[in-house]
Parts: sequence; C-alpha cells; structure tokens
Amino acid sequence: MNDIRIGTLVRGNTGSAEYIRQILPHGFESFQLMFWKTNREYDLAAMADSVLGVLDGSGAIVSGLAVFGNPLETDEIDLESLSSWERAIDAASLFGCRTVGGFTGRLRGKPIHESVDRFREVWSPLAERAEKNGVRIAFENCDMGGTWETGDWNIAHNPTAWQLMFDAVRSDALGLEWEPCHQMVSLIDPMPQIEQWKHKLYHIHGKDATIRWDVVRTYGVHSAMPADVALPGRAQHVPPFAYHRTPGFGDSNWTDIISELRRVGYKGSIDIEGWHDPVYRDDLEMTGQVHGLNYLKRCRGGDFVANPDE
Repeated sequence: MNDIRIGTLVRGNTGSAEYIRQILPHGFESFQLMFWKTNREYDLAAMADSVLGVLDGSGAIVSGLAVFGNPLETDEIDLESLSSWERAIDAASLFGCRTVGGFTGRLRGKPIHESVDRFREVWSPLAERAEKNGVRIAFENCDMGGTWETGDWNIAHNPTAWQLMFDAVRSDALGLEWEPCHQMVSLIDPMPQIEQWKHKLYHIHGKDATIRWDVVRTYGVHSAMPADVALPGRAQHVPPFAYHRTPGFGDSNWTDIISELRRVGYKGSIDIEGWHDPVYRDDLEMTGQVHGLNYLKRCRGGDFVANPDE
C-alpha cells in the first residue's frame, strides 16, 4: 500500500528524531518535517542523518519538508523565510524526499490579485531551483484568517487564486498541498477539486472539518465571537460555524477521498496535520492522531492482499 502512505506532521527541530522514535511504533508510514518561519538555526544535514537513522529498517519515510512563513514580504523574518525555502529545497534530497510544502506568502493587507506580480518575482527563481534539485513545491491552502481582500501569509486559498498563481509561474515544480478542511471552511465542496486539480496534487494533508450548519443557517459565517463576549441582552455567545478536525472525527468520507485520489493516479503521502482538533487535543492529541491513522488506513482499503495466481 506504499503508493499512498499514511503519516503525520512533525515539528522540525533538534528533537524531531526523538519524537519520531516515540511515535513510530504506532504505525505511521511517513513524516513531513515542518518549520515555522525559519529553519536557519538547524543543521539540516545533521537532522536528516538523525531522522533517517531512526527510520532505518522501519519502511517509513520522510515525505517532505515544509516552511510556513511569508516569503513575499521584505521584513527581516520574511526574507529569512525566503532563505529557508531555498535551504529546504536544497536539503530535501538529504532526507530522501522530493516535496517541500508551505505558504506562498502575500503582500500584507493587499488583495490577493495585487500579490501576483510579487509572487511571480519570488517564485519563478524558486521554481527553477526546485526543478534543478528534482523537488516539487506544494502550496498549503490555509487562509490563516485572511480573505481575498486582505490578510497575511498566504494567497493559495481557493481555485481562483490557484489559477492566478499557476498562470503567473508556469512550472511543473509548483503544485498544491491539498486537504479538504480548508475548502470546507470556505463552504467549498472539496471532492470535485481532486479531478479538476489532479495534475497539481503534490502532497495531501490529513485534516478534516466539521461544519455547524445550524450556526450557518442561524447566524451566517461572520458572527463568531469570543466565548467571554456576550451578545447584548443574552448570555450565549455565537459558536464558530466550522472546526478543523483530525480525520475520523469530521464530516468527510475519506474512503471517497482516497478512492478518488487513487482514480486520478495520486501517489504519495497523506500526512495528518495535528494540533487543530478542538476535542482531541492536549493530553488526547496522540490518541486522536493514532485514531486518524488507523481510520485512514481502513479508508485506504486495509492491508494489502495479493491477487491469486490465475
């Protein structure tokens, strides 16, 4: 079943190998190492050696690296995020992987379409760098609280933005780090996207969503308030209309998702993006992730069974 592996995300730091060593016996088949804004402080070659040493003989792999920052802006940390993308692209082969994921970046406070020229300026040389290294870049779809009109971090929210991006930089090195969750919280049906964007699905994040349609019908999608802020004349606050969930706890049927991924020829990893579920968190974090792991393996079809000789 190695054509579609089920794995998880791991924070990239000096403790990554030890963390993987502890959770590897649960049956994770792949690991994406992610860095927040920068990876400058880490010796990526040494990290690769230690992580691959832990994985040796297990059959599990490093599915990719990831950098989550804003490489389109010019503050010091943003320029560092850009350099971190370069380092990750150059180091991917050391980990035995060929995918680097993360945010596109965006011009802060500007509409998405006003970031396209800067996207072209930054990502054209990064795409060339990736091509030379045999690496594929997979853009995460999280809006990070932004909208089309304003925001930070990322422009790769939805199909309209994807088309602008891939028209601006026409490179097979650029694709998507797709998941149903971010589409669902925009009330987009994610299933048709698998067929429509099959040529750009380079990595899959295992994250789902629960949509509270009762909240949508009563309050819409712009009425969420903090729990400690009461509506005038009422003690009850308006709950969020959507929650990010670990697979197995949300609204999606992952049997359908994986079946469709197989149908369009996807080969790669589905790595669980933890630390988001509002219920299976804190002391229940790994309980939820292992449940998601086993659930996704069942949705994948269970254990491989060889066909009999005819």
